[in-house]
Order: sequence, then structure tokens, then C-alpha cells
Amino acid sequence: MIDTHAHLDMPEFDRDRDEVVARAKAAGVGTIIIVGSDLASSQKAIALTERYSGTYATVGFHPHEVTNVTKAAVANLASLGRNPKVVAIGEIGLDFYRNRSPRDRQLEALQWQLELAQDLSLPVVIHCRQAEKDILALLRAWSESYKLPGQPRGIIHCFNGDTPIAEHYLEMGFFLSLGAYIGYPSSGMGPTIRSIPGDRLVVETDCPYLPPQPYRGKRNEPAYIPLVVGKLAEIRGTTPETVAHETAANARRLFRLAEESKKG
Repeated sequence: MIDTHAHLDMPEFDRDRDEVVARAKAAGVGTIIIVGSDLASSQKAIALTERYSGTYATVGFHPHEVTNVTKAAVANLASLGRNPKVVAIGEIGLDFYRNRSPRDRQLEALQWQLELAQDLSLPVVIHCRQAEKDILALLRAWSESYKLPGQPRGIIHCFNGDTPIAEHYLEMGFFLSLGAYIGYPSSGMGPTIRSIPGDRLVVETDCPYLPPQPYRGKRNEPAYIPLVVGKLAEIRGTTPETVAHETAANARRLFRLAEESKKG
């Protein structure tokens, strides 16, 4: 299984990071994508990939972190993005729910980082919260100009939209990533989840956030991916083994992990 979105760089894991990674491997999670949220965390994510086998990194500025980000700062990501362990630009996007950065700065930084992904021929990891109209317009323009024959353009992280929104993302070549929140009593995502093609789904923890229902109020971690896989299988009326196989294959194709392993 592959956890496509983990914030293992965060201080919540400083006390027992080695044990967290060991538990993930013991649970059958063979690969973890460590996601950057600013320059420092992106650098740390890359450093962690050198420490733990089976880990890869993404680099980017989260929408909460772009208030003072300049185009030159985004350009500094380019050198990080060329590291062979970096498999995507992210976590990038728009968050009009928290609004921790001005909306105009979020839009500007997202555009710059989409351009960077295009320059580096990397997929993107997209964060969207209450900003669907704006992000769909930006991504549609970007996807029309960024031609990636046979390659997915990126992931919609923690997707929780309805079926029409899912269809928009799928048409543009994005994969949809689901976490443990699909098992929360308030989720109501069953019909949409069942409508998504099996070859376009991946799974994530978004740890330390969004733990599975039995662990609500506690820290999330990659070892809980089997619970996400199990709930997804239950919703889709299939087996956990099928979901594990499909989502891992999708993640490998999305992040071109076979190519990365050939690079060493």
C-alpha cells in the first residue's frame, strides 16, 4: 500500500519518527510520500527520504504559507524539485475557508507553482477548500496548456466534493485522493466514491491530521492506511486486496515511481 500524503516532517513525529515508519512497514505500507508545505518543510521532506527507504518527497508552498512568498521564492523550489527523490510539486492550492493568506496571494502563488510543475515536468498535489470555482478555472487553463501524453497531471488531495466536481477533475487528468474521513459519520460521500473509476483513486492519511474514526482526537500515522483501504473497499463493494492493489498501482503511475527506482 502507498500513503500518498503524509506530513512526517512535522514536529508531532519528532519524538518517535523511526517507530512510526517501522509501524507503517509492518502494516504493509511500502511507500510513503512526504509532503512539503513551505521551503523549510520541503527541504526536511527530502532529508527524510535519505533516512528512510521507501519514502519520496514533494515540494511546495501550502496556501496557508504564501502571504510573503515571491516569484523568486517559488523559483528556489526548482533546485529542490530536481532532486531524484522529489515526485511532485505540492502541497499547493487554495484555501478560502481558513483564509490564512490573502486570496490574491493564494491565486498568484498557485499560478507560479503550476508553472514550475510544468517547467519540471512534475505532477502536482492540490489542496482545495471552499475554492472550487477558482481552482477549477485555474486548473482547466493549466491542463489545457500542459500536455502530458499518457501521464496524470496530479492529485486532488483529501477530495470531498460531489460527483459533478469529481467529474471535472477527472476530465482534466487528475487522480482523486481519499483519507480516513470517508468513514466519519458525517461523510455522506458514498455515491460519489462509488462513481469514481478504480484506476483514478489513491489513498492517503494526511497525518498527523484526519485519523480514522476509532482514533479520532489522536495523531494519525501511515500505519492506519489499511483502515482507509478497508473503508474504501466497503463503500465500493469490493475487497481490501483489490483496493490496495489498484490504489498502489495508480500511485506508482502518478508519481512515476518505477522511473524513480531506476534512477536509484
